[in-house]
Amino acid sequence: MSEEIRAFIAIEMPDEVRAGLSSLQRKLRPGQHPYVKWVHPEGIHLTLKFLGNIRRDQVSPIEEALSQASTGVSPFQLQLGGLGAFPNLARPRVIWVAMTGDLEQLATLQRGIEQCLIPLGFARESRPFAPHLTLGRLRERASPEERRRIGELVKATQSEDAATMEAGAVSLMRSTLTPQGAIYDCIARFELPARLPTP
Repeated sequence: MSEEIRAFIAIEMPDEVRAGLSSLQRKLRPGQHPYVKWVHPEGIHLTLKFLGNIRRDQVSPIEEALSQASTGVSPFQLQLGGLGAFPNLARPRVIWVAMTGDLEQLATLQRGIEQCLIPLGFARESRPFAPHLTLGRLRERASPEERRRIGELVKATQSEDAATMEAGAVSLMRSTLTPQGAIYDCIARFELPARLPTP
C-alpha cells in the first residue's frame, strides 16, 4: 500500500444538488461532445483546499486542524449559481457552475482552514478563493473551434431551479487516480456546530 495519499478538503454535495448538476450536464451535451470529459455527479464536490500528496502520518494532524477550523462556523446555506468556464468562455478548459448563497460564511470557513493548516507546512493559496463545482474538462485535443462552440453553449445555458443545500460538514477526502478517472472517498468528516438559539 502506498505511503502517500492524494488528499483535499471539500464540502460534499447532497443528492438533490447532484441531481441538479446531472440535469445541467445533460443540457450541455446534446451532441455528446467527445472532446469534453464530464465529471460524474457523484464525484462533484466544493473544494476548499487541495493538499496534494500527503503522508499517512500527516492525516491525524490535518484532522485536528480541520476540527479546530470547523468549531467557529455554524451550518449555512448554499445554492447553484450561473455557469462559466476557466480561463474564459472563448477558450474554455474547465466548465463549472458557481456557488451562491452565504458566501461570507463559506469564505470564513475556507480562511480558517487555510490558517489552521499553515503550521503543518501547507502554504496559503495564492489565488483568491472562487467557489465553484467542476462539471467537465476539455481534452487537450479539443480544437479552438470546438472550444468556442462549447463556450457558446455554456453561455446560452441557464441553471434552472437552483438547488439549495445546507453546508453542515467539512470532509477530508482521498482521491485515487485510475484510468477511468478519479475515485473519491471520505477519510474524515467534521460537522459544523449548530448555532445556539438566542434566548
